[in-house]
Amino acid sequence: MAASTSSLLAAASSSCAAISPRLARAAPAAASVPSPSRPSCPILRASSVSSHRSLFVASAAPTMQPPAESRVSTVVDVDLGDRSYPIYIGSGLLDEPDLLQSHVHGKRVLVVTNTTVAPLYLEKVTWALTHNNPNVSVDSVILPDGEKYKDMDTLMKVFDKAIESRLDRRCTFVALGGGVIGDMCGFAAAAFLRGVNFIQIPTTLMAQVDSSVGGKTGINHPLGKNMIGAFYQPQCVLVDTDTLNTLPDRELASGIAEVVKYGLIRDAPFFEWQEKNMSALLARDPSAVAYAIKRSCENKAEVVAQDEKESGLRATLNLGHTFGHAIETGLGYGAWLHGEAIAAGTVMAADMSHRLGWIDDSLYKRVVEILGESQASHCTSRDYDSGDVDKKVADGLLRLILLKGPLGSCVFTGDYDRKVLDETLHAFCDS
Repeated sequence: MAASTSSLLAAASSSCAAISPRLARAAPAAASVPSPSRPSCPILRASSVSSHRSLFVASAAPTMQPPAESRVSTVVDVDLGDRSYPIYIGSGLLDEPDLLQSHVHGKRVLVVTNTTVAPLYLEKVTWALTHNNPNVSVDSVILPDGEKYKDMDTLMKVFDKAIESRLDRRCTFVALGGGVIGDMCGFAAAAFLRGVNFIQIPTTLMAQVDSSVGGKTGINHPLGKNMIGAFYQPQCVLVDTDTLNTLPDRELASGIAEVVKYGLIRDAPFFEWQEKNMSALLARDPSAVAYAIKRSCENKAEVVAQDEKESGLRATLNLGHTFGHAIETGLGYGAWLHGEAIAAGTVMAADMSHRLGWIDDSLYKRVVEILGESQASHCTSRDYDSGDVDKKVADGLLRLILLKGPLGSCVFTGDYDRKVLDETLHAFCDS
């Protein structure tokens, strides 16, 4: 590592405060069968996923139950009192109009999607919203696809359509797409007429396991990612796992970084399950994918229920994000997929933790192995600009999430200035 490591160690040892967010967790439900071709990463054989309802239900606002003959395999409830909402997970949920319609408020719906997803699912979603429901009318706005369009100019297209269509305060916005669409639609819903209802229909693994849950919405600024936004919760999240059938392999792999994150910071049994079943996930094994989404959503629901506005515990979900956002901003939005940058950022966070002596060689190697070195090894010190603004700043100090101790624990600190990020990125990228 560069000579500046000593200053990094000194700053870290004097200023880091550990937190212990670990809760009682359910043991993994999916079983794996070893594969002779990949002994270190067994293939999970498909098995039926039994109906399951996670116990995070708020008594103040009981959520809707799916129809008796529903394809819903899991319902995870995000417990936020009178703003609680369900996450429905299952195959073919877009073919259940009653499920979607039960969360529509008013008679007007605006579907926000992009040029990639619209040809695949807009017609089906429009059908689901209007089937045997002649009182509902659906408008749509199709945005350009890509992180580089997550900006104010593109957001205005949503407002333009809503105003031109004369939507009222009883309308419902529906986000149909990945994380970019979900963030933009949610922010538009939060701002239009000072707040209208909205529904999340995530179509990427990244969005299904992370960005669609928890109410973070917003857009990027040229000087920093997600700098403009609001906390605004949806009416429901509808995860139709069949939408992953049309997801490119690169996008699928991008979402893995967020899945891995949950295991590292708070759910050791889930991380160990991932190590055994990663090949099954990448091969889109239905049982493995459904379990990964379910357990990820359960973990995030637990955290959000305790810390909705990220005053403490929820910040641990940002493992790898400060480094990853620096790469995304420096390279230009869209040069890397978000999950690719977060995977690299997580490896960097593990590398920094290892150099500080907070995790052992074994855990560091496991992080590198499960996330792969392909993206991280391509990073150079020219790929970022930590001088740009980052929203994870408090009193001028960067909030870095690092690993400390055994698997399933983490450390949160706000005692780093920007030069530590510079030193760490230089040391890692240029070594």
